[in-house]
Amino acid sequence: MVGQIGLGLLVLLGVGRDDGAAEATLLAEKIAAMRIFPDGEGHFNRSALDAGGAVLVVSQFTLYADTRRGRRPSFSDAAPPEAAAPLVDAFADALRQQGLAVATGSFGAHMRVALINDGPVTIVLDSETFREPRRMH
Repeated sequence: MVGQIGLGLLVLLGVGRDDGAAEATLLAEKIAAMRIFPDGEGHFNRSALDAGGAVLVVSQFTLYADTRRGRRPSFSDAAPPEAAAPLVDAFADALRQQGLAVATGSFGAHMRVALINDGPVTIVLDSETFREPRRMH
């Protein structure tokens, strides 16, 4: 067993070629404060911090799979390991600085990850969306 948490979030973290420390910090702040845990009335009004949750961070370069051509996915948009590993660590450290308990997987290792998904919430966050100007309604 490498990393384990109880109540909390499983973050499958893909690091792209254009990602840096700023994106790691921004995503960590967003995740720590995101209100996706239910309050006493079942409404999403509590963050992982509010709920006393932890975070399990697992590096997952395959999130950058490009499947547009052929039958074999390309991972050329994923950051190379020597760039990605320090950013995974920076992301985990930024979550800890937000006050969350953090466990991690082993970078680059073949892992078996077990999840008990208690609820309907699965969210995709992409640092690319934070680089775009915010649309006004």
